[in-house]
Amino acid sequence: MTSGNAAQSAGTISGSDRLIAEDVLLALFQPSSGTIAGENTLFYVLGGAVLTDLAQQGRVDIRDAGLRGTMISAAGKRPDDELLRPAWDSVAEKPRGVQSVLASSGPTLRGPLLDRLVARGDLDRTKKKVLGFIPATDLSEGRSGRRAGLIDDMRAVLVDGEAPSERLGAITALVSASGGLPVLHPEIPWSGDTATRAKALERGDWAADAAAAAVTRTMTAVVTNALVAAVVVSNR
Repeated sequence: MTSGNAAQSAGTISGSDRLIAEDVLLALFQPSSGTIAGENTLFYVLGGAVLTDLAQQGRVDIRDAGLRGTMISAAGKRPDDELLRPAWDSVAEKPRGVQSVLASSGPTLRGPLLDRLVARGDLDRTKKKVLGFIPATDLSEGRSGRRAGLIDDMRAVLVDGEAPSERLGAITALVSASGGLPVLHPEIPWSGDTATRAKALERGDWAADAAAAAVTRTMTAVVTNALVAAVVVSNR
């Protein structure tokens, strides 16, 4: 992968006040069908994204507990964001394994995260009735252009080989671990090279200038390893 200016260009979509979890969910949205890829394991993926958010903010610590596996404990102050608090509170009570945190925090995230994407104009939600009386909703891409920009940035990393920003590396790795990348073809052309680059990101193998980014890379590797295992079990 390239570095320098390329590292800056592959990550033009700003994080600002948005969670990594928001952009992971947005990337997994499929405009052609109005559905979200990998719904059956989505709660694991979103739980993993929240842990990655906490790691990027310096609010969790990671340690190898030998036979007990990787344990997550709280660090720093309680997060201001209400969607990050349940996972932080869980590991503040006592250190927990990654799978435990994903299973406890993930199931409640889909709805609130979708609400945020709709409120920001990233997605549109339309109410309708099926058979004239059954309430239902349709999702479509919003006018903010954020998803298109995010997919462009991910494609620059996975297809063109540009080095990602810390945030983009984590988002792309999580989408890859969810099993959702092949579904994004042809927006992000799927190939052997694409798969190889994605797996490198899952391992936390990307350039990072800031020392703090090492924590995000480590958490990303830990989380994606747990996600891959969860997806395999779910698909059996």
